[in-house]
Amino acid sequence: MRTLPAVIAALGLALLSCLVSAQGLSGLVAQSADFLPVEEAYQLEVEQISPRELRLYWQIADGYYLYQHRFKAKAEDADGGIGVEWTFSPGIDKTDEFFGDVTVYYGYADLRLLAERPFGRTRLTITSQGCADAGLCYPPYTERLIVDPSAASVSRDDGQSLASPSISTAEAVAGAAAGGDPPSLWLAMVFAFLGGIILNAMPCVFPILSLKVLSFATGDPREHHRHALWYLIGVVASFVAVAIILIALQGMGSAIGWGFQLQSSGFVIGLAYLFTAMGLSLSGVVQFGGSLMNVGNSLASQGGSQGSFFTGVLAVVVASPCTAPFMGSALGFALAQPPQVALLVFAALGVGMASPMVLLSVSTVARRVLPRPGPWMETLKELLAFPLYATAVWLLWVAGKQSGVDTMAAALAGMVMLALGLWLYRGSVGRKLAGVACVLIAIGLATVRGAPPADAASAGRDGTVPWSEETLAGLRAEGVPVFVDVTADWCITCLANEQAVLFTEEMQAAFAEAGVVYMIADWTQYDPVIGRLVNSHGRSGIPLYVMYPPEGEGEPFLLPQLLTENIMLSALSRVAAEGSTE
Repeated sequence: MRTLPAVIAALGLALLSCLVSAQGLSGLVAQSADFLPVEEAYQLEVEQISPRELRLYWQIADGYYLYQHRFKAKAEDADGGIGVEWTFSPGIDKTDEFFGDVTVYYGYADLRLLAERPFGRTRLTITSQGCADAGLCYPPYTERLIVDPSAASVSRDDGQSLASPSISTAEAVAGAAAGGDPPSLWLAMVFAFLGGIILNAMPCVFPILSLKVLSFATGDPREHHRHALWYLIGVVASFVAVAIILIALQGMGSAIGWGFQLQSSGFVIGLAYLFTAMGLSLSGVVQFGGSLMNVGNSLASQGGSQGSFFTGVLAVVVASPCTAPFMGSALGFALAQPPQVALLVFAALGVGMASPMVLLSVSTVARRVLPRPGPWMETLKELLAFPLYATAVWLLWVAGKQSGVDTMAAALAGMVMLALGLWLYRGSVGRKLAGVACVLIAIGLATVRGAPPADAASAGRDGTVPWSEETLAGLRAEGVPVFVDVTADWCITCLANEQAVLFTEEMQAAFAEAGVVYMIADWTQYDPVIGRLVNSHGRSGIPLYVMYPPEGEGEPFLLPQLLTENIMLSALSRVAAEGSTE
């Protein structure tokens, strides 16, 4: 019976390892090494040629090119923002696999940036995007410069305020959390740490960890310390593995972000199976050995160290549908940096997620406060199974939205076979063999794919319009402000915001009164165009909320990932005020 618990931990690990093999990671790293780093492929030089004009010159490596329509600029001095306008030199017309018919620059790009007033000491933010002929498309790349006419120099931005020698940590946190300038490395690590802590409260993760935490109320504290350390290692190692996959895939030109694995219906169904198996364990339908408090230690070896490690792996797998506050800015910053920086931020995310467990294991006060085990624990264990069942139902709904009702029905049949197989496995050798056969049938049913609904791409709520670059540009050109909601059926935070704030009658009335069009970019299935939209705003995951004023009446601004009614009403008032100053 002690080998049966390996089913749960092995399913969690298999989901993570299958993700690597499914994306062909083994060849990605070697292949991506053939491409230049973005800062070497496109080398920027800037000079001031008049009080109001800058020359920006990119030296472009052979076999690489820059898109004309992807150049962006933002200028700011001590008095506020400065309006700027590009003057483009002639480029080359190209039919591009990523953007269609575009104008690009090979060899070099020699552009001019004209300001509405003379430059003082100015912070300049320049964003560009390019690709290689061999197939790699880089995410948008942002460079920050300081233009100082008094010193006749243009230098790299040191991150300091233009009006004062320093910027407070509180201001930096508030600005970056609200979607302002990207954070520095240390601030990104702080954000990642905080986001990791919040992940523990998500409904997918909480039932798995709660019983483990309560087990710290009794037993040898030294054993608890060791288990917590192995749990920490499992969580951090898993997040670093996810980071390596993301970096490799983005290096190959894939426009993906946090939660990208949930765009695969196979992974979603596997996750539903995993939640079902854990729920059956908590309900007592199947017994995974060990004491009541050792759920998750299914690979117990030498006191359960392996079990604690795989509990950490499992926690990361089941947290994948969630994006906690602070995570968006941190991970968006990380994936725009060199790999070693990105890995540090993802490691900080893992440390944050594991820190409550570690602190509880070493805190004598916490152990005294925790309730003592008793008969009530059996009731709690059974109760905690129901959030897992509900999560499995939701995941099957996501799979149905992605691949059709036939896929969802096959997966439901597979869950029945999985439950039967786990139940049979408790008996004799013959029953164990029958149980294994049922599990294999369940795996086979998970591979069945139906046709997605014919109107899946165009379906949306009343009063909203599907996102496209052309529709967005057209509405803004007509003087209409637009709110873009980048969402997905597998994004728990997105669904919570929509039900609690965005789709209430009061909020829909506020949109109508402000004259703001609600536009939905649905990222439930992989869409590289939406992926590039997310990356262009310095984010690596969703939810992403962007408010676009009418063209020429202000810059788009980001909203936090957790919305409230007051936040939305303030954003609508702001965009309406900008439109009224025309």
